[in-house]
Amino acid sequence: MSDLHRTPLYDLHLELGAKMVPFAGYEMPVQYPLGVMNEHLHCRAQAGLFDVSHMGQVILRGANAGAALEGLIPQNVLGLKEGRQRYGFFTNDQGGILDDLMFANRGDHLFLVVNAANKEADLAHLRAHIDGVEEITDRALLALQGPAAEAALKAIAPALPDMVFMDVATVASDFGELWVSRSGYTGEDGFEISVAADQSVAFAKALLAQEAVEAIGLGARDSLRLEAGLCLHGNDIDPTTTPVEAALVWGIQKTRRTGGERAGGFPGADIILDQIANGASRTRVGLRPEGRAPMRAHTMIFASEDATDPIGEVTSGAFGPTLEAPMSMAYVDRDLAATGTTLFGEVRGKRMPVQVVDLPFVPNTFKR
Repeated sequence: MSDLHRTPLYDLHLELGAKMVPFAGYEMPVQYPLGVMNEHLHCRAQAGLFDVSHMGQVILRGANAGAALEGLIPQNVLGLKEGRQRYGFFTNDQGGILDDLMFANRGDHLFLVVNAANKEADLAHLRAHIDGVEEITDRALLALQGPAAEAALKAIAPALPDMVFMDVATVASDFGELWVSRSGYTGEDGFEISVAADQSVAFAKALLAQEAVEAIGLGARDSLRLEAGLCLHGNDIDPTTTPVEAALVWGIQKTRRTGGERAGGFPGADIILDQIANGASRTRVGLRPEGRAPMRAHTMIFASEDATDPIGEVTSGAFGPTLEAPMSMAYVDRDLAATGTTLFGEVRGKRMPVQVVDLPFVPNTFKR
């Protein structure tokens, strides 16, 4: 793994006994001695600390940055109030999702967090269309998630203001200036915190010194986000899936839709807006297999036990520790996507029944 990047917390992961694996060009902790199942359950019950420093942190400056970003994503950037954040996605001319991201209005600039695997491509895409793109390379990024997250963060950063889901704030601390958003990718209440790289280990240790906080690896991060019904780019969304197919229309504000004040103007707008009006031929759904064996990615889905042609494919699948049952997400034909529909997944040559269910599998607990 000598050619892989390391985050500022790499040595701390080793100190904590993490099993390291290659992920998105980095050496990352997949689990700690607590184990994936217990890490998952601990995050749901108390608080989990995740190293997400492999993700890209980007600043856009300039009076026209918001309008320029709206030329690349179908979200309402200009209407985002200072101190607030939104979920967004870069689209291509076919309406596909190049990447998903978070973007925040921090007053005199926009702050973006993009996926690690697409970081270089996203930066090139931004720089090709927007002036004043600045990659932040001297800060780590941590996620603190779970019902005890607020108390744990306030214990070492008492200046933390009252925040609700998708608020952002700059917070003074003994570890320097913290850039905090009340967000995350587990379905739990929590925070994502950008901290100076040279303070990140001390900051992480101060959080982990609290009884409620445990280090959590990529394994539990994946099962947590799947229980929350959240997409992983490269699995559940990619340049061949549109936001409508992915059931992400909620992420496109009315002002960017047909009839809105700034309708269209982003790549693939004609295709995406037509699908919003008329529907897409397939859609992302939740699936609950019978029994305890999960149907994992690339499992083919059929309309009946003896059907010849598949009508869909699983994109993510695992056992849900909180759900205490297997769960999958898949794309299926729109006509077979109604909640309660029984379909069949082919596992090791056998057709196993699976039911279409609403997402998320586990209700979220965001602070509204």
